[in-house]
Amino acid sequence: MSLVTLTKRIQNKEARIAVIGLGYVGLPVACRFAQVGFEVIGVDILANRVAAINAGVSPIKGNEPGLGELIADVTASGRLRATTAYAELAECEVILIDVETPVDDQHQPRYDALRSCLKSLGPVLAQGALVIVESTISPGTIQNLVAPILEESSGRKLGKDFYLGNCPERVMPGKLLENLRTLSRVVGGMTPETAEAMIALYGHIVEADLDPTDCITAELVKTVENAYRDVQIAFANEVAMLSEAVGGDVWKVRELVNKSPGRHMLFPGAGVGGHCIPKDPWLLVHAVEGRDFRPLLIPTARNINDQMPLHVLRLLEETLSKNNKALKDAQILVLGYTYLEDSDDTRNTPSVVLIDALLAAGANVVVHDPYVEAYVGDALAMAKGSDAAVLMVKHSHYATLNLQELKQVLNTPVLIDGRGFLSPTAARSAGLDYVRLGTG
Repeated sequence: MSLVTLTKRIQNKEARIAVIGLGYVGLPVACRFAQVGFEVIGVDILANRVAAINAGVSPIKGNEPGLGELIADVTASGRLRATTAYAELAECEVILIDVETPVDDQHQPRYDALRSCLKSLGPVLAQGALVIVESTISPGTIQNLVAPILEESSGRKLGKDFYLGNCPERVMPGKLLENLRTLSRVVGGMTPETAEAMIALYGHIVEADLDPTDCITAELVKTVENAYRDVQIAFANEVAMLSEAVGGDVWKVRELVNKSPGRHMLFPGAGVGGHCIPKDPWLLVHAVEGRDFRPLLIPTARNINDQMPLHVLRLLEETLSKNNKALKDAQILVLGYTYLEDSDDTRNTPSVVLIDALLAAGANVVVHDPYVEAYVGDALAMAKGSDAAVLMVKHSHYATLNLQELKQVLNTPVLIDGRGFLSPTAARSAGLDYVRLGTG
């Protein structure tokens, strides 16, 4: 099939679409294409996730507006079906890849899932199919990894027998469907004609700009935008620690700085988590390994943000000491386990770093999170007998936490706020020794 013919089939919603990886990105993408009238098949290695989707049940918990209802609708209509078998993709003309692309503890990309996916797809890749990688990847990955593996595993020739592009996702848990519909997308094709075919595809589900470009630019844009945010958060975090050191209040500083035109200082916090920001700066930096350039700012920002849970630990230890309590053998209640408020997403959560450090210091740890099944419960009941509480996540659930009752059930009235979420006045009026990140 020629690219011209495929584009016409896409425009007419006749092309059959496959989505590989049915997580936070792939599942809403599959649902949206099914919703607008395409026949969609989703592939995932997790049989329980496949079973849930085929039963019309969302495997994604937390506050995700509209997703549960949409899954139920498109599966009931037969427009979306999930499977674990790549063989069922043999007649699909468009394949979207949404698998994880993590980095290891040495900050090196680990493309195990991507490689496995490509090697499984190759033998069943249809003649003339369009393959689009939506996963975030290091600049140069389409050219140097994806294209060679697909050519080898399929026995087909790029640009003649199949087409290839990169359209990085831009979604956040809690806003998956909204982001998918309203945020612009960078559409990178191996050729300009491929990018135009991709624009025809995404035009069915995106109500914002679709900017055609080449693959290397698309790869750069996605990794740069997340590295940019990481650097800005690191600046806020460093200012927070500086404010503590000189006896200032970073929250007031931020408010007043942002009154100056052109300034937008972000919120400081107890760490940066999720699937994207902790890894994408390293994916960007990886692109220049072995070249005559050594990035300095981006790795420094990443290291600052990685250290923030340990800074919260220092605040806790100092405050306990003032209350004549050692961290060793103390019981600490950690409020919030996910990386993002009002979500069930625990990927790269800073809470794990804090919990591991607490345990290494000899403390006992109790964890509460209203969105993580293992940690659901009555926060006040779980606080009983603890020597301190540490708020790590801005779940709306904690906005109504009765601070007076919290003070009564704690053995030591220590409350560390790693997100600047609670009212200092309310906390101190309740008799708590309240310490807020960024306040001296």
